[in-house]
Amino acid sequence: MSDKDNFDDINIDKNKDHSGHGHGDYEEVCYLCRRPESKVGKMIHIPNQISICSDCMQKTFDTINKGDNPYMNMLGISPGMLNLSNFQNDIPKAQKLKKKSPEEEAEQEAPFDRRSIPSPHVIKASLDDFIIGQEHAKKVISVGVYNHYKRIGTLADPEVEIEKSNMLMIGPTGSGKTYLVKTLAKLLNVPLAITDATSLTEAGYIGDDVESVISKLLAAAGNDVKKAERGIVFIDEVDKIAKKRNTNSRDVSGESVQQGLLKLLEGSDVEVPVGASSKNAMVPMTTVNTQNILFICGGAFPDLDKTIKARLNKQSSIGFRADLKDKYDGDQNLLQKVTVDDLREYGMIPEFLGRLPIVYSLEGLTKNMLVQVLREPKNAILKQYQKLLALDEVDLQFDPEALEAIAEKAIEKKTGARALRSILEEIMLDIMYEIPKDDNIGRVIITKDYIEGKGVPRIEMRGSGKHIVSAAGN
Repeated sequence: MSDKDNFDDINIDKNKDHSGHGHGDYEEVCYLCRRPESKVGKMIHIPNQISICSDCMQKTFDTINKGDNPYMNMLGISPGMLNLSNFQNDIPKAQKLKKKSPEEEAEQEAPFDRRSIPSPHVIKASLDDFIIGQEHAKKVISVGVYNHYKRIGTLADPEVEIEKSNMLMIGPTGSGKTYLVKTLAKLLNVPLAITDATSLTEAGYIGDDVESVISKLLAAAGNDVKKAERGIVFIDEVDKIAKKRNTNSRDVSGESVQQGLLKLLEGSDVEVPVGASSKNAMVPMTTVNTQNILFICGGAFPDLDKTIKARLNKQSSIGFRADLKDKYDGDQNLLQKVTVDDLREYGMIPEFLGRLPIVYSLEGLTKNMLVQVLREPKNAILKQYQKLLALDEVDLQFDPEALEAIAEKAIEKKTGARALRSILEEIMLDIMYEIPKDDNIGRVIITKDYIEGKGVPRIEMRGSGKHIVSAAGN
């Protein structure tokens, strides 16, 4: 029996799909190599809605004709015995990818216009509307992002090649690392992928491979490769992949992950699945170049201050002008003095740090900064609650002393700005429950005594102008 007899029902009509109609808005994906029609050319169609590119079809014929395939020999199958009808029940549904319109293709082919990225002072001014304090961090990230996109928009210069400006952001929990990157990506209107380094493991182990970071960015870009290649990736909790100390087991989620991220940070072609987070035979694949992707790593780095303090105390000496051993014990912003050597001592490998040339720290939030976070940003937490009560035609006000009391409670929790939301949720629970019961309530004023559990909020009835002590919260 010849190969032609085995495959005489193959449909090689390159202008029609399996139903006899044109491809329409979708393109076929090769069943074997998972490359789309736009990459490999027209497909060859075989029964059960399977599309195979000409390269894979030729390789299949070559394998069959050789007759020395160990798997076929093991099963006792000779070249003439192969029949596709035997596999009809095991064949999955056809795979297709959405075709791009001519406008989308023209947009992808157009060079990136760096003039669309605002200047550093404009970026920082926009960040000021949403983020309180962190002046140094906002200035560093504004300049770094601006230079990065200038690098993308500049034609390649054979004499001077501008390297990537990946960043490492260090700051205590709740200081605004993730919120800073989210706000930045929204202002620049570029794809953003936020991932957690704690879920990453070395390839072959349970967890996400490092390539899953690019898969998330591709999904955020609507599976548009060109758009994804100009995006931003924020890897949070990067301190959790520090080298493990005093362990005899394989470090599959520490140093190995740092090693795996090196090629992404430096810039390389990465094969990632389209529309899925893991590679498998049922998912189309595409190639993404990470050369122009900006990577921002962030982490709280707990106990890093001890490493910094130990280094600084080595400079202490004896005498009247010597530094005291406890000089840095009360320094809230000790992370501002971090160096690359401190990070190496913490467990970050030199190759990883070398691909993050910009290192900066965020300040710990003080009491005054927390009060500003409550009321000054465009989407401040207090404004959100005021909007909620305004929908019930009730005016919500906070005494200045009450805001300071909330800030003091947040400092005690040691979780930064994250504590503000949980504190306010607890405070506002009874008020949000009781207020809708009475349509005559016009204003609610939150006092310091109510925050501290010593009193109740003041309530004004509509049209009376009198302060009436409410039982809400009791």
